[in-house]
Amino acid sequence: MGEGVLTPAFARLDGALACEGVPLETIAAAVDTPAYVYSAGAIRDQYAALDQCLAPVRHRIHYSVKANANLAILRLLRFLGAGVDIVSGGELHRALAAGFRGPDIVFSGVGKTGDELREALEAGVLLINAESTGELELLDRVAAGMGVVAPVALRLNPEVSVDTPHHYTRTGERGSKFGIPMHEAGDAAKLVSGLTHLKLIGLDMHIGSQIASVEPYQMGLLRLLELLEHLRRSGARHIRWLDLGGGLSVSYGGERAMDLENFAAAVLPSVAASGLSLIVEPGRFLVGNAGVLLSRVLYRKRSGGRDYAIVDAGMNDLLRPSHYNAFHQVEAVRPRGGLAVIDVVGPVCESGDFFAIEREVDDPQAGDLVVIRSAGAYGYVMSSNYNARPRAAEVLVDGDRFAVVTLRESYGDLTRLEPADPTWRTV
Repeated sequence: MGEGVLTPAFARLDGALACEGVPLETIAAAVDTPAYVYSAGAIRDQYAALDQCLAPVRHRIHYSVKANANLAILRLLRFLGAGVDIVSGGELHRALAAGFRGPDIVFSGVGKTGDELREALEAGVLLINAESTGELELLDRVAAGMGVVAPVALRLNPEVSVDTPHHYTRTGERGSKFGIPMHEAGDAAKLVSGLTHLKLIGLDMHIGSQIASVEPYQMGLLRLLELLEHLRRSGARHIRWLDLGGGLSVSYGGERAMDLENFAAAVLPSVAASGLSLIVEPGRFLVGNAGVLLSRVLYRKRSGGRDYAIVDAGMNDLLRPSHYNAFHQVEAVRPRGGLAVIDVVGPVCESGDFFAIEREVDDPQAGDLVVIRSAGAYGYVMSSNYNARPRAAEVLVDGDRFAVVTLRESYGDLTRLEPADPTWRTV
């Protein structure tokens, strides 16, 4: 539905769109639609590019699981040498199930529970990125009850402004719920030093998502390093890690992707001078353009002077257009030729159920396959059963082979956790 920008992972073979060496028509025939389709090669390429960019300093790439938590993708990244960044006990469970060990894991998140902190310490995670003094106090109590010392990094809010496509994706500005305010950083470090079951070994920030400019990273890094010098003068001897978070942008069509050479030039000299080891936490950067949502046109419809293509994927499958007003390219798998200005919408009973509004695309007809591009991040992980719709299948392609890595849900799955005869309790 309009050629758009085709990446090597998704190119045309004999006129039809394929993922690496596998035609998407073949996947649709075998798996049905809607289905997420991911390219293993695209993920490898992005990882290799970032790893090479950071090579001049000691570094670790910790993939942000919240972007796409599929076990097959986690295993692929583990094989490449990645660690993971998690934000919940459920993501810890997934990381361990994918074969990551405790030292491969950094635990972030603004609202960790006591149970989650205990699970993290039992797993032996590398770092717990603490986001408040209350969390530090709770973590100390949990660690004391277990007879261990918890490895802590302070996640600081560097209070830098970032230009992102949506204000929901800005996490490092003044007043954000995320991180410890910079003016409280010294007090937080003193608190750690006075708690016998905590050890401060890192400083951390995460300023947002889809950031194409290096200046916010430079500003945030400068503030972390100013704090580091203050702590060293105060006697801190154990800080080893400098965690710059993630947020590196990718292009969904018109946006500017982060230039890795510029990023390296902007941050690596200061990291090297600090003597600390670098952690970065990319999510979307590694998987965003490695996936598409494959869907089939159900109907064409005209109403009130507007033309609609109604597809079998909905906002419950891919929430980003409705939630973030996000742009995703929409293309026909096998274009018919000729263009039309149409709305591409789903079957969900909501006016916000859309993928493209008044978009000039290839003119699709009922039965045609289409793809929603750049759906590898924040797609399946944000999907739901709204309107009692089973969630889609997930497929991983590697060269000329493909595998279903998440089965399509059935109607039975929709009610599996709801007891027919619940146990009633009285008070």
